[in-house]
Amino acid sequence: MDDDKAIATRKGIGSLELGLEVLELISEHSGPISLTKLSELAEMSPSRLHKYLVSLTKLGYVSQLDNAKYMLSNSSIRLGMSALKHSNPVQVAFEYADKLHQELDKTITVTIWNGDVPLVIKWLDSSHFLAVNIRLGSELSPFTSAAGRIFLSHLPKLRCKALVEHYYDSPAPMPRYMGKPIKKAVFYELLEDIKQSNLCCFKEDFLPDINVVSAPIFSLDGSVSTVISLLGNSKETPVNAKSIYVQAVQKASVEATRKISGQLRATSECYSF
Repeated sequence: MDDDKAIATRKGIGSLELGLEVLELISEHSGPISLTKLSELAEMSPSRLHKYLVSLTKLGYVSQLDNAKYMLSNSSIRLGMSALKHSNPVQVAFEYADKLHQELDKTITVTIWNGDVPLVIKWLDSSHFLAVNIRLGSELSPFTSAAGRIFLSHLPKLRCKALVEHYYDSPAPMPRYMGKPIKKAVFYELLEDIKQSNLCCFKEDFLPDINVVSAPIFSLDGSVSTVISLLGNSKETPVNAKSIYVQAVQKASVEATRKISGQLRATSECYSF
């Protein structure tokens, strides 16, 4: 039994758990929330819910506005800031990389952006041999790696455009997508799709017989702190939307982002070049 399941089976204080669930619902709402709406989300009667809100207000975790709506207050902010001080985004990415590796037995990597290119800072080999010349400490191309394209798609507009224009002006191999070379205009469209979906998949695009799935992990400020990737033999590692590997990497990305920033990262807006 893993740690999460073990914790879930222990007996706790039910009223405390309900109070914290109420607090979480308030935190996830886009703005101040009414008692009626909160009651609906909590699936709790307004009279019972009001008692929890009174206690949370007394302790400074919630405040009631003049319009009778509720929002988080100073104690919640201090608690959140304290948690963030002890959160290490890279260590969180490593934690979820380890989980994917143990559950799926695939090669898993974690990369950071070193200013110009992605840098591999964690490499976990699967039990199945993969013929790749990438290892811990390798620098990847922003154009010919799945992790690189995720970083590239989330760079500031002018910085991204400068890198793309320079790449296509130089005599470098044309980027590929799903096995086909892609021209510059199509590459920009691909970056927009990656930014919207927070996902990049390679199907034997640059590594023969190897498929790749990559997803970003975001920091509190909305920037990409790391990218987590899964590599596997193309015959055994499908990269379509229904693939368990794609879904597992996406889930790890979402959960790691939530652990780091306390919230889910909203889908980014596309930009035109």
